[in-house]
This record gives sequence, C-alpha cells and structure tokens, in this order.
Amino acid sequence: MSKPALIGTAPDSWGVWFPEDSQQTTWERFLDEATGAGYTRIELGPYGFLPTDPHQLRDELAKRDLTLTAGTIFEHLHRPDSWDSTWADVSASASLTAAMGAKHLVVIPAFWRDERTGEVLEEPNLTAEQWPLYAKQIDRLGKAVREEFGLQIQFHPHADTHVDTHANVERFLSETDPDLVSICLDTGHISYCDGDNLKLIQDFPERIGYVHLKQVDPAIRDKVRAEGIGFGEAVRLGAMCEPPNGVPEMAPVLEALAELDHVELFAIVEQDLYPCAPDVPLPIATRTLEYLRGCGPLA
Repeated sequence: MSKPALIGTAPDSWGVWFPEDSQQTTWERFLDEATGAGYTRIELGPYGFLPTDPHQLRDELAKRDLTLTAGTIFEHLHRPDSWDSTWADVSASASLTAAMGAKHLVVIPAFWRDERTGEVLEEPNLTAEQWPLYAKQIDRLGKAVREEFGLQIQFHPHADTHVDTHANVERFLSETDPDLVSICLDTGHISYCDGDNLKLIQDFPERIGYVHLKQVDPAIRDKVRAEGIGFGEAVRLGAMCEPPNGVPEMAPVLEALAELDHVELFAIVEQDLYPCAPDVPLPIATRTLEYLRGCGPLA
C-alpha cells in the first residue's frame, strides 16, 4: 500500500544559509510564516539560527503547532584528522534535534568551492584512495550518531561537493554501510548535477531515507555549467526555482516515493533562496505547498 510523504519546509526556503547573517530573515518570522503558509513540520536549519535552548525551542514550536523533522550539519570527513572538529559540530545539532523528538540528522559534505565567492578551495574529485577512507568515516559517523543520540544520518548529495553527480552518488552508496547511512534525496541537487531522481529511487529504494523537494531552472543550469559558475552564484541567478517552472517533474517523483516501504518518509520543501528580500519567501512557500498537494500523495 502506498504511503504519503510527510511534507514540511526548511529555513533554506526563507533564504537562510547561516546561523547569523544580515541578509536573512529573523527566526521568529520564519516560524510564523512557515505556519502561515500551511506547514506543520520544519527542519532545524543551520545550528544557531533557531533558538538552541531546547526548552525555548520546544515552546516556540508548540505555540505554532510545528514539529521538527531533522537537524542539519556539514561534515568534512574526507580531510585528514577531521573527526574531532566534525564531531563538535555534529554533537551540538544532534543533541538539540534529539531533544525535539526528531529522528533524522541531514549530513551535507563540505564544499570544494566557496559558496559565497566561488573560489576553488580544493580538488573537486576524490581520489581512488580517498573514497574508501571517506566512506569509512561516514559509516563511523552514522554509528556514533545513532549510538549517542538515537538519530539516523541522512547523507545529502550536494552541488559543489564531492558527492554530486549520479555516478558519485552511486559510488557513495556502494562504499557505505546501508544499515548506517541513508541518503537525503534532494531532487534539485540531483537534477542540477544531471542525475536521475527516478532511477535513484528505483535502484536504491532502501537507501532513500529522507527527501528535499525542489526544482532547477534548466536554462540557468546550462549557463552555470558553460561558464563554470559556483553554486552560490547559481542560486543568486535563480537556479533553484519555484515549481512547476523547472525540473524534475514533481508528480512522478512523489508517486515513486509513495511506493517506498518506509513507515515515515519526510519530504521537505527546500528551495535555495539566499539571499532574498524578506517579503519573497512566504508567497512562494504557500504556492509551492498548494502545487505539491496536487502532484501526489502528501500528508
């Protein structure tokens, strides 16, 4: 029997990329507008954007009838001697996430190109020697997060990181332990990197543990590729666009997700908008939820 995806939204859809930034909306406005747009579930976003005191955050969510689906962290475990610094970041977000009763931690790999300036920071591809070492560290992270916080990591393939293209996502899945590591299927990032969302769902149904829903403007994607533009600038150009104006088509994706044998599969609307004017996100978020409800089974 098909199961509906449990819809939610994220600070990213309100232009939030950082704990603090003068170009971002306030956390109070984000929470108020997420509720106003019709959502009942949200992600934590960058640690420090929402209140980090669990009692305060619990009260603020309860006042708005919101529940938390997941925390979000970045990791850089492909680099030598990176465990301690990664774990410090993970621990803070995971502790708050668990305290809110959520069960997932979305893990995003470090960018090889600076998201603000586009500066190339390191080689864009892992070597044959780095891949198995990196996978081992991610498995270690999944095990530690589960044992310490009771959370499942949902690894997020992402543009301008080492796990980006369809081939790299497949390699990552082949190298990591299915029991310890699921993926957050971000429909926009997969399409941005010329991947096939439906094929990943079909080929790795047991590895899809969480979903970010977004679309990509193909014309801007082509411009980005032709000119070697970084992801941050691509977002400013409008690469991640409001449905139904981009790819992939949402209805087939939602139908395929509904066939997965998951008791609880969250599908979080996460349209990259950084930076944006304060009045931009709410109308888009409202229209997007209405559109998605007409595309497939959502709860």
